[in-house]
Amino acid sequence: MRHFLSVLLVGICAAFATVAQAVEIRATVFRIDYPQLAPISRYDLNPDDLGFAGALLANEDNQTTGNFMGQTWTLDTVTTTPDEADAVFDALMSEGAGIIITMARADDLLRLSDRAGDKVLLINALARDTALRDGECRANLLHVAPSDAMMADAIAQFAMWKKWSDWFLIHGSNSADTALAEEYRRAAKKFGAKIVEQREYEDTGGSRRTDTGHVLVQRQIPVFTQDARDHDIVIAADASDVFAPYLPFNLWTPRPVMGSSGLRPVTFHAAHEAWGATQFQRRFEELTNRRVREEDYQAWLALRVIGEAVTRTGEAAPGVLRDYALSDAFELAAFKGQKVTFRQWNGQMRQPILLYDDRITMSVSPQEGYLHQRSPLDSLGLDMPESACTAFN
Repeated sequence: MRHFLSVLLVGICAAFATVAQAVEIRATVFRIDYPQLAPISRYDLNPDDLGFAGALLANEDNQTTGNFMGQTWTLDTVTTTPDEADAVFDALMSEGAGIIITMARADDLLRLSDRAGDKVLLINALARDTALRDGECRANLLHVAPSDAMMADAIAQFAMWKKWSDWFLIHGSNSADTALAEEYRRAAKKFGAKIVEQREYEDTGGSRRTDTGHVLVQRQIPVFTQDARDHDIVIAADASDVFAPYLPFNLWTPRPVMGSSGLRPVTFHAAHEAWGATQFQRRFEELTNRRVREEDYQAWLALRVIGEAVTRTGEAAPGVLRDYALSDAFELAAFKGQKVTFRQWNGQMRQPILLYDDRITMSVSPQEGYLHQRSPLDSLGLDMPESACTAFN
């Protein structure tokens, strides 16, 4: 018996020594800062450390585990302009950066992904364009940011659970708005809702924060929404932040508003407390002296994916980490009631979507009753038969 215990202890020590081999991990958060108009609300002004703050918290989490595992974590944060993005990105790769968390729009992200090749693992923490998970997917690009399809499905499921099946869809005139509107049309068809009225709100390019702006809106929105067919809810598709915040309380026919205003689909928010999120909120606020934003959470999540993969594999090679993240063995706690995983066919993270009214979490999708052969989470967004992605085959 004593001999058996000795052998067992030797085996455990040998296994621990293998896992605890020194590993150095360098991760980079690469953010492109785009020129844009000020948001309608000052609450939505971006802090200078947007995204970086979440990554910094994740780096602390990773290093806490790393102290016991022989890991050394280094985090670099880089900002650039769209014009200089390629040169800065190339410089990072020449310096040996192999794990890059990106905060960039879809067109830039695709170009950078093609420049990176298979020696770099990119994790998208910002762009929601469904095409990135569909025909424009890339094998070296994983997504912790949810797709617009996932967000639209999250709203659609809740609306149908409430039996609000007749929708009035209002979308903006910019390309991002029309793309988002198409996601809501697809979601309506998928879950059996009916879009009884559609209208486009034209972006005239004027100031959205003038002293008399609310007066003009108070007159315009009721007229704009007048004489719509009978409907249960208004769906706002306003990716450009032009009109949606003005819809509640200004509609001709009072109805709940969902989508880009009213009840909004989000990955995280500063009032979320369930499933242990309070300790996350407190730690983030102590570190940054501000409240968390979605982009912070998504950057945190991206770096925690890397941390979990390094801990489980004992390696830092981008290809090894990618393969583990896409494997059946990977799962990660994310303060959402269930662990998150990746879809192996397009690199999209499965995750619950919070439905937020700007004060509290009103609900969480997927909704009760929406089942799936793999996971209820796969009822949100493109399912495998729907996806044109072939890069992961």
